[in-house]
Amino acid sequence: MNGALTAPLPDGVTAAGALAGKAALITGAARGIGRACALTYAGAGADLLLTDIGHDLDGVPYPLGSAGQLAHTARLCRELSPASVVATAEADVRDLDAVRAVVDGALDRFGRLDILLNNAGIAAPSGKTVHNISPDEWDLMLDVDVSGAWRMIRAVGAALTGQRAGSIINVASTAGLVGYRHFAGYVTAKHALIGLTKSAALDFAPFGVRVNALCPGSVRDDDAAEGRMLSEIARSLDVPVAEHQETFLAAQPMNRLIEPEDVAGAAVWLGSDASRQVTGSTVTVDGGFTSR
Repeated sequence: MNGALTAPLPDGVTAAGALAGKAALITGAARGIGRACALTYAGAGADLLLTDIGHDLDGVPYPLGSAGQLAHTARLCRELSPASVVATAEADVRDLDAVRAVVDGALDRFGRLDILLNNAGIAAPSGKTVHNISPDEWDLMLDVDVSGAWRMIRAVGAALTGQRAGSIINVASTAGLVGYRHFAGYVTAKHALIGLTKSAALDFAPFGVRVNALCPGSVRDDDAAEGRMLSEIARSLDVPVAEHQETFLAAQPMNRLIEPEDVAGAAVWLGSDASRQVTGSTVTVDGGFTSR
């Protein structure tokens, strides 16, 4: 494992100061896209409360973000931006009381919240035709990927509407825009998350609170970010990782996989005042995949 991501943002892109004075809560921050966003937010000047589940879940066939990985993300953020306040909390987004405790902790520490980045989610159990998905598998996927985001929004809603400002960013997927064979649960959850985004945007607009969905394409498994999404999808489909990667590359108009920091750069923009008139939108970072 490398000590840090090689670049918080793509070459030539800077976020310095874009989030100065803002406090952000990032879920699923232990690794992958969540870690990349945490580092980029720190580099942009934000104070951070980083949260992840910290243990595995029955029914999810791969390891989830660990307490050690979450602590490592926080350490990297502090090294990158010593002026930023960086705190961590373990929480399961299926547990409303735990979610409330995380939000209350952020408000107690920072006095306000400016950004909620709903990144926590699972990609499996998957790899089955729709009629072979068990009720427990279906319920688990929706409970984490849709209801988990709703619980976070519910918990921050009073604070954001009370201060009449804020940005909520729901990390969806290209699976929220198109269908994928053998991933009906995941596709349904991500479509629902985009629907939640649009409705929440309308509810919160009179209060100056923005809600947008960020839809990454196929994100490369990055050693520094400890991302493993492509590997887990390949495992679900029972195909070699290299073969699965080549399949996605062939479908990408820009002929390259998305880097974690590509997603993080878009998340900075959606959290910053530069996007102050953007709400209810779906922002794709997919190399043109959904443009076909």
